[in-house]
Amino acid sequence: MDVSVLGFGGSEIGYERAGGRTVARLLGGALDAGLNVIDTAECYEDSESLIGAALGSRRDEIHLLTKCGHPRGYGRGDWREASLLSSIERSLKRLRTARLDLIQLHSGELSDLRKGEAITALERARERGWTRYIGYSGDGEAARFAVECGRFDTLQTSVSIADQEAIERTLPLAVKRGMGVIAKRPIANAAWRYARRPSEPYYEPYWERLRALEYPFLRDAERAVSTALRFTLAAPGVHTAIVGTKRPERWPENARLLQAGPLPAAEIDQIRARWREIARPSWTGEV
Repeated sequence: MDVSVLGFGGSEIGYERAGGRTVARLLGGALDAGLNVIDTAECYEDSESLIGAALGSRRDEIHLLTKCGHPRGYGRGDWREASLLSSIERSLKRLRTARLDLIQLHSGELSDLRKGEAITALERARERGWTRYIGYSGDGEAARFAVECGRFDTLQTSVSIADQEAIERTLPLAVKRGMGVIAKRPIANAAWRYARRPSEPYYEPYWERLRALEYPFLRDAERAVSTALRFTLAAPGVHTAIVGTKRPERWPENARLLQAGPLPAAEIDQIRARWREIARPSWTGEV
């Protein structure tokens, strides 16, 4: 697949209950500006249905990705083959498409992957023509296994200024094996925006890390987003970075920030050096 460097992530429009008109305007503008990757999941509330309705006749303009493994909501994983295949069928209906470009196992644990049934389910889906490619979305030991086992085409994993484990643990091997790499959380949830500890657990780990790292560029909001995005996209092996939003104006804003070009090597080295200096053993990839 020939992918745009920025992709759209569908979690916010689902969890934050964006309206159909807003999603149609958001995706229409993004596609007009060159976006061609949309990533969602069956557990992101109404995200799949909103995307399916918004795309309409423009389905063939994009690479459509979704994830499976939590058919009753995130955190209640079901890795049985029958459940996964049923979930994928449901995703096809919601997204109003006959075939996905990529279906991914959604943050299954290492033990789930080692059993093999979940991976086999995705291979069955590919055999049935429901998807072109299969992948794994996750971090840590499970992500490393997903790369090493040789059965996945792609890896989606956390890569950001506040989450750099994958840069050494999984990305080099993924590059060696010729896998597609999708970076999730590329702007570290923009956790630097919070003056005080955020109440939502989703933002708290990156907020703590960024407070300790004290990157100077975080003092300027626009520079922070630009540097974070360009750092992630500079990581060896990363093909596209998935950014979620329910604001139609966010996509052109992010695209404009990338017009500054690749992040200079000296800045990348400084960010990496600061990480090596400050990062604690507990700062593993955030699922």
